[in-house]
Amino acid sequence: MSSSCVEDLSFQDNAWYRIVHELLTEADVEINGSRPYDIQVNNPEFFKRVLQHGSLGLGESYMDGWWECERLDMFFQRVLRAGLDHKLPHHLKDTLRVAAARLTNLQSKKRAWIVGKEHYDLGNDLFSLMLDPYMQYSCGYWSKAQTLEQAQHDKLTMICEKLQLKPGMTLLDVGCGWGGLAAFAARHYGVSVHGVTISAQQQALAQQRCEGLDVHILLQDYRDLDMQFDRIVSVGMFEHVGPKNYSTYFNVIDRNLKPDGLFLLHTIGANVTNMNVDPWIDKYIFPNGCLPSVQHIAQASESHFVMEDWHNFGSDYDHTLMAWHDRFMSGWPALADNYSDRFQRMFSYYLNACAGAFRARNIQLWQVLFSPQGVDGGIRVPR
Repeated sequence: MSSSCVEDLSFQDNAWYRIVHELLTEADVEINGSRPYDIQVNNPEFFKRVLQHGSLGLGESYMDGWWECERLDMFFQRVLRAGLDHKLPHHLKDTLRVAAARLTNLQSKKRAWIVGKEHYDLGNDLFSLMLDPYMQYSCGYWSKAQTLEQAQHDKLTMICEKLQLKPGMTLLDVGCGWGGLAAFAARHYGVSVHGVTISAQQQALAQQRCEGLDVHILLQDYRDLDMQFDRIVSVGMFEHVGPKNYSTYFNVIDRNLKPDGLFLLHTIGANVTNMNVDPWIDKYIFPNGCLPSVQHIAQASESHFVMEDWHNFGSDYDHTLMAWHDRFMSGWPALADNYSDRFQRMFSYYLNACAGAFRARNIQLWQVLFSPQGVDGGIRVPR
């Protein structure tokens, strides 16, 4: 929509418009402007919806076609850099949702399976098309990589090297996804891998991909684990654990790790310590998710482990998400018969919003290496 249509929609007479306009000006974003990160508004009710419903209103109105943006990733980078997420009026429902998260264990054993069914079971066709050949649905390592496949290969190699994997060792993969790391570790490092997931579709594909390797993939809640392993790894799963379960999580890791073992935690992280419940992400992408902070991880782990290394490469998630988005959009014709146009807008919005958030350094990606008692002489951790 051109800027000449602003008058046609009577935006200037709209009190909601004036509030949104003033907020977006702080981020140097124009309504119906011509730059890639400017937004094009198709429905004058957009402004009221966003101000009344916050994150949920912004995302749902995009899904409904009420507004467009050529480069959503750049829009979100600017909005988050300007701190507009803290300046939007907080809708009562958002406040109540956060309050409920504080009082309720959203990641109880019963509720923990929801994310498996609602996100990871969306369809292996979608993820097979969007992800790299290793099926890594987590941040790649772009230190030297030029392609998504190389970035994920380098990430897998770095994890295995940080864990100092040797032939004959046993490795527990908590939240093993489609088995990419399990297969990689078994094939290249000669270890025996035990993986657990709460997604039936992930388990089925992981078992298929790991056929012939010393890998066992179980559909199981991590809290039921009670074995002993030389090494433990958890990639992109801690975001689903929830603050009320952090203590239990580290108890489980401690219980299953040998005294001379190593544990690597790979997780998205928050800059501040709170419940971090984004209403739109919670409803449409990751039900019951919550991003941990440095304080969360430190408090939950300090009675169990020595922290050997803390590595932040959050800006690499920007590159990973944009690569996923490119693959998702170019492959959409092959998926269109199985998913709605509204789903396509939802998933594109999700990938771009997250890319913008990482680019703005609003959220982080950490790899934290732990040992039960401290490694004699320390560890020279590869980068």
